[in-house]
Amino acid sequence: MCGIAGYIDFSGHREQQQAIVEAMGATLVCRGPDASGIYLSEHAAFAHRRLIVIDPEGGIQPMVRSLFHSDYCITYNGELYNMDELRSELLLRGHTLQTRSDTELVLLAYMEWGPACVEKLNGIFAIGIWNEAEQTLFLARDRLGVKPLYFAKRDGIFAFGSEIKAILAHPAIPPEVDATGLAELCFIGPARTPGLAVFKHINEVRPGTFVLHTREHTSEHTYWRLESKPHEHDFKTTAQHVRDLLEDAVSRQLVSDVPLATLLSGGLDSSIVSAFAARALKQNGKETLHTYSVDFIGMDEHFEANAFQTGRDAPWVARVAEFLQTVHHDIVLDTDDLLKHLLQPLAARDLPGMADIDISLLLFCQEIKKNATVALSGEAADEVFGGYPWFHRPEVLSDNTFPWSRRLADRIRYFHPALAGKLDPTAYVAERYSDAIKEVPRLYGEDKQEARIREISYLNLTRFLPTLLERKDRMSMAAGLEVRVPFCDHRLIEYVWNIPWFLKSLNGTPKAILRKAAEDILPYDVVYRKKSPYPSTAHPAYLEGTRARVEAILADASSPVLDLIDVSALRQTLEKSRGRLEHEPWFGQIMATPQLFDYIIQINAWMKTHRVTLV
Repeated sequence: MCGIAGYIDFSGHREQQQAIVEAMGATLVCRGPDASGIYLSEHAAFAHRRLIVIDPEGGIQPMVRSLFHSDYCITYNGELYNMDELRSELLLRGHTLQTRSDTELVLLAYMEWGPACVEKLNGIFAIGIWNEAEQTLFLARDRLGVKPLYFAKRDGIFAFGSEIKAILAHPAIPPEVDATGLAELCFIGPARTPGLAVFKHINEVRPGTFVLHTREHTSEHTYWRLESKPHEHDFKTTAQHVRDLLEDAVSRQLVSDVPLATLLSGGLDSSIVSAFAARALKQNGKETLHTYSVDFIGMDEHFEANAFQTGRDAPWVARVAEFLQTVHHDIVLDTDDLLKHLLQPLAARDLPGMADIDISLLLFCQEIKKNATVALSGEAADEVFGGYPWFHRPEVLSDNTFPWSRRLADRIRYFHPALAGKLDPTAYVAERYSDAIKEVPRLYGEDKQEARIREISYLNLTRFLPTLLERKDRMSMAAGLEVRVPFCDHRLIEYVWNIPWFLKSLNGTPKAILRKAAEDILPYDVVYRKKSPYPSTAHPAYLEGTRARVEAILADASSPVLDLIDVSALRQTLEKSRGRLEHEPWFGQIMATPQLFDYIIQINAWMKTHRVTLV
């Protein structure tokens, strides 16, 4: 995995070209700590930061190849899981390969098929290719948006990058935020609108989309979308096909020239990935699988079960690790470390994120990186198979809004009345919801309940999942760790999308199909364990630390966040939190009060760090 950046300037001004593109690339050092490179031509400048995973010598970027006297240059972030098939097809078409790297395969695929090359790729990727002869820039992003990619167009400059910070490093792109950006930041979250990046001039390349930029115009094209069609398999056949697809996805994603591991929570999803990974490594005669779990100091004393988190992961982690005979590593984080590194996730994300679970994930990835460079995760299974509670609650299904926006009023009250009045968050969220529902691919003749579950599934796959993938990418890449997500294999998602809800939830069992697929590779009690979310610290010291920082912000008249928040409402929650760690509705789900405090701290630091201008 890597970091990519660059820009196109048809004006011919090259005086600061190298300095600018080097500055853009320098912002992505964490994504690519192993090597760097730049490419310069009359109108194009590319930067690349590399994290070496495959072919250390052959995968140097930016990479240039020539065809019919035209140069093609690529800067690429990603991993292909069908390298063998693609290599064979390119060789049959007369291409000569100089390396073992997937970078060369992607570049030759573009030279052979043009933009249609993306349909040949099974993997996660963000691609930038410059055609010198045609003076064309091609940007593309994988189908689910596992790898990030942004672009901006202003004053004759077209800039792009893996992260927002790379684009903001170009002097032509100012850190301006308008009303739409504020609405995305304050009210629509956590699942922001695809294509929007909060900053006024910056857009996200949407998943399953490619962008073509020429001297005359810029155009966006969708190359992949979900298609609804009748499902013809019974329960047993469906479960077997899901198993086959998932086992193949895990096997393909184990390819690596560097140490590899899996993230293990003891839940169904990560346990399945670990089970298939352990089995594949053993069959191939490779080293025993290393697994990693995260926990917090003080959980024995302070954890209290609730409807959202019914129990701790630790006993289940031990159960699965012993069953699979992995080399297991328990990473236990201290509250002081969480507070000390409170703002590190902001530096990685460039935007306020998901509070303490971002911090713990970043610190977790840093520990894994000490022994491994690649890890596999169970991310996306709940979105794909319908594992979240909101798939199963009639009151949620009957609401005409995003599942995570049902308690929007509770969120609005923390922001300045003038801001809420100006943006009209209720109308904004309603409009975004309406737009999303219009996108849903319908199945003719589907009954009302199945159609509604299809809508909820679409919202989860296209709005909520990208938020979690962004979190996983930023926190892992900030530690120089590549995390792969087998449940995002597009073949699996295309198949599961059309499995009827009565099969997915047979006999009222959440993710019944996935559980059936795993019955003979994991202990029965693990397979049918109730879902538990990513763990969060329960230590009261974290509440005290975040509360103290918010109080300091409120006491400082120069704090920029004061222009956005309702100080009175926030002070009420500060006072209420002094007795014990209570829970407040935030982001439409039950989350601890310190997570609210953390988000306010992040917004304030974000406005300062990026010198945000509200326009």
